[in-house]
Amino acid sequence: MTEQPLPGGFVGAAVRVGGTVRKAAPPDAPFVGRLLGFFAERGWPGAPRWLGVDERGRQVLGFVEGDVPGGDAAAPVGDDALAAVARLVRAFHDLTAGSALAGDQEVVCHHDLSPANTVFRAGMPVAFIDWDLAGPGLRVQDVAHVCWQFVPLGPGVAPAEAGRRVRVVARAYGWGDLAVLVDTVLWWQDRCWRGIEAGADAGVPAMVRLREAGVVSRVRAAYEWTGRHRRSLG
Repeated sequence: MTEQPLPGGFVGAAVRVGGTVRKAAPPDAPFVGRLLGFFAERGWPGAPRWLGVDERGRQVLGFVEGDVPGGDAAAPVGDDALAAVARLVRAFHDLTAGSALAGDQEVVCHHDLSPANTVFRAGMPVAFIDWDLAGPGLRVQDVAHVCWQFVPLGPGVAPAEAGRRVRVVARAYGWGDLAVLVDTVLWWQDRCWRGIEAGADAGVPAMVRLREAGVVSRVRAAYEWTGRHRRSLG
């Protein structure tokens, strides 16, 4: 079958082959396989199905029909879709809470929630894709990542409006402590730019590409913006 390149690919290129997606296996492929299998067993439709590994060692996933926004220029989602994203996160958090997959942590987190990793139909989110970084963690880590990427939080956004949309996320998810939520956004932003910088300095090809594309400078700017406006946000 013909391989059709899919958008994205700074870290790992993905192709569509018929009704499947093929991409390089993540560092902890067995965990990702168990997690996606867990979702399938429970009938949760918000993630691709894990179908195994192909003859080239690539993970094989079910293709989720819908639209995936691309690039930094993608328009922010409306309030209804933003709230639906938060509820979709709450759904998989509640499914994994107390499971063997979560271990001694609260839940299993996606750890990279963004519009580019979300499938929409008729403007509403139906599934998250790219679970390669998933692992045990704290609920607030994913909720904060949603705020950073979907609100979004960074230069060019009106602080008061951003704060209102942060509260849309918090209410829809059921998160009460806004100060902790904003602190966790800052933790993510700081961790992100420093991680890319360190990886690029070490010569990791994907990190070099991200730095060359200006991601480090953009994330640092978002971190500084969030720090300046934290009172408006929380």
